[in-house]
Amino acid sequence: MSEFYVTIIHRPEMVPEYIQNEQGNGRNEDIARKSVLLESLDIFRTQQQIAHDNGLRTTIQMTYASLFSQDAVAIAKEHHEKYGDEIGSTFLGLQCQQFLDRFKSRELAIWLFSMEDKKRIVNEVFDTFFKTFGFYPTSTGSYYMDAELVNYIKEKYPMIKAAVATCWEEGPKAYRNANNSWYTFLDGGPWNPWIPSKCNIHCPASDEEDDIGIVAVPHLSRDLMAVFDGPGSYYGTHPQNILRGMVCEDSEIPYFNNIVDQYRSLAKYNRGFSYNMMFVGPGWMSKSGRWEADYDLLLKSYQDGMAYYGQLKREGNATDLTLSEFADSYRKDRPYTRPECALWKDILYGSKRQQFWYADPLMRFCLDMNQGGAMIDLRPYTAKLIRPCGVGTKQLQDASYPYLVQSNYRAGYFTHYAGEGTIKSCKIMYKDEEVDLCSCRTSAFFTEIGDIRVVTLEPVEIEFSDITIHIQSIFRIKEGEGEIEIIRKILDTTELDANFKFDEYITACYGTTEYPEDLSGVKLVIEGASGKHSIDYAYRCRQEYVTDVEQVEAVIPQINTRVCMTTDILDADGYYREGFAFSPMFTLGIQKIIKGKGELITWLKVERVD
Repeated sequence: MSEFYVTIIHRPEMVPEYIQNEQGNGRNEDIARKSVLLESLDIFRTQQQIAHDNGLRTTIQMTYASLFSQDAVAIAKEHHEKYGDEIGSTFLGLQCQQFLDRFKSRELAIWLFSMEDKKRIVNEVFDTFFKTFGFYPTSTGSYYMDAELVNYIKEKYPMIKAAVATCWEEGPKAYRNANNSWYTFLDGGPWNPWIPSKCNIHCPASDEEDDIGIVAVPHLSRDLMAVFDGPGSYYGTHPQNILRGMVCEDSEIPYFNNIVDQYRSLAKYNRGFSYNMMFVGPGWMSKSGRWEADYDLLLKSYQDGMAYYGQLKREGNATDLTLSEFADSYRKDRPYTRPECALWKDILYGSKRQQFWYADPLMRFCLDMNQGGAMIDLRPYTAKLIRPCGVGTKQLQDASYPYLVQSNYRAGYFTHYAGEGTIKSCKIMYKDEEVDLCSCRTSAFFTEIGDIRVVTLEPVEIEFSDITIHIQSIFRIKEGEGEIEIIRKILDTTELDANFKFDEYITACYGTTEYPEDLSGVKLVIEGASGKHSIDYAYRCRQEYVTDVEQVEAVIPQINTRVCMTTDILDADGYYREGFAFSPMFTLGIQKIIKGKGELITWLKVERVD
């Protein structure tokens, strides 16, 4: 039996930056301007009505500024009693005169304050909430909440059970799309609800001891393909985001329905569970319009989006829960090791492209079927990196979880004329010809065998000058192991006696943006028949080959991570290759001569090192 859960979160921001900027054009700043407050409150009331007209309950996350509005408080209380809406708290919408008077800061983002100030703000917001409503909230949120902040909140206010904790893939792409003014980098987290680790909010908890104590949800349900490739602020379950990306047809936004349906389909890969969320404030529905859309279109798009949720609920195909209710539901019968899987298809351009996304407490990765199943993203959650952000920390604005592979930021398969990009793939060599599976488009289907998730790719045909072969790739991930079994097999060949060399490889580095990090101190190690060899990375283009390889690995102390490749097939060779400054990567590989209908099986594993 499949369950599709929906949470709708509204926040009554009293001073949305978009409305404030428009209303204040040509005037001195006045964040208490009555016209701004009235319009914001009116939009919040409209959004609530649209949800209720469609039979949907909401979670009202009160901003700090709204706690000083008698009207906003009255609406929240009324809707809580009348409709069963939840009253929660958000750290968005901090800025108001009361905040300026108390904290003397124009900072917008809770996660960018110093830890000392974060604690002061949390206490002020929650205590003011209690004075207003007579109880503490059980849900909270922001665009991002680092683990240090959430750990403090859970310790001081243990009734908190849920939070909007990050925004999926809002890193350099979102920064550039906001005219280089969005100084927040949030790449590397889950796209669906998760129980976060005490160490890092992006990482799912490994066990009860690692459990931070809340259920986290992302800010909006994003398009896992379009957002990975393009701006994170366009493609998701927010009608006005869709209009911003101009993914509309006249006054219609069928893309919204498509993305909701895509999330519903994830039940096929997650044992019947699927989820979708919307998290909006009033600033997007400005009476003067936004993104070349007038108010009538903004209003209609929101009505249409809510109408689709309402239709699904009436048909028995969706369950609307408040955020705290959802947290309770999510924790029932939820082993920590259970992964989130998504075989995502292209709904933006309508192509046949597919990507497979996987996340569990040990790793997150993505396979791109347009590149023969190449791995285009890999994050070593197993390291559970402690990376606080904000004033007084090393990262400050960069809250992203580091990658080992990220093909958009670090070149991927094709580079212009020199070096390599980060990718995990396989090359097939015949005589003096070579074909990388990255150049072979295919499709995939998903199955489960016990606690093993299996992604099976449709065979690809490779034509060499005088011979043709058909190759199939299979990826098997056993729950809780942090390891991927990769099978490359020849299904057919026009010459059974021909010898093919398979080269299973990963080219990797580490980082959070496009810019290279210093790889000094990375250790490359290989073990085989000729013994054990290792080097410390020094950008000197060194490489080492061994026969009868047992293991080849890279230890990256900067991110407490070991990545290794192994095989149990005899007579396989292995190698590592050091990069150079113009191509600051490293490559690990295992090679095997395959004849007839043979196969190469390798394992890719990520582990924590200290």
